[in-house]
Amino acid sequence: IAGVDAGRGISEAEAEVCSGIDPQCILVLGCAVWADNEPSPMLKDRLDTAIALYKAGVAPKLLLSGDNSIVEYSEPDCMLRYTLAQGVPPEDIFLDYAGFSTYESVYRSHAVFMADRMIVVTQKYHLFRALKACEALSIKAKGVASNQQKYAGRYYREAREVLARNKDFFKGIIKAKPTYLGDEIPVDGDGTVTHLN
Repeated sequence: IAGVDAGRGISEAEAEVCSGIDPQCILVLGCAVWADNEPSPMLKDRLDTAIALYKAGVAPKLLLSGDNSIVEYSEPDCMLRYTLAQGVPPEDIFLDYAGFSTYESVYRSHAVFMADRMIVVTQKYHLFRALKACEALSIKAKGVASNQQKYAGRYYREAREVLARNKDFFKGIIKAKPTYLGDEIPVDGDGTVTHLN
């Protein structure tokens, strides 16, 4: 389980470490979107880190995975708007609307988006679980921690993470299928085919 801490930007040395696995994409794990359809501080930091990696040439595509289980709430659409505003071409952005959990996002990155090698971006407390899921599903991955500030609710998140790690550990053992699968959409193609809005 290897990764780098890019909380203050991505250095050339860190970019080189990440590029070492020849990643097909950078997987950004979704989290809270605020009521005004803006990314929460945690999500913004994940996106900023992923965009920095993309612009450094670490991987050619972004895979933005999050929850869209109800019509009024869409993490992927919020992530797309933010990423486009930072100048990433739409064809290089893939959206996964059924990333309902860390495990499901990782599973779908391989089963639906055909990624065998990728960079995973999330906060440090969450990265171990995400990379363990990659390992369980035979995905070659490196992680980049996106901690750029202190976030409220730290103790709650850490307690919740312990329970989530146990759940995902057993899912990885039995290779549990996610809530939804669907047709294959290779991540080396045109990401606009995944943009619903």
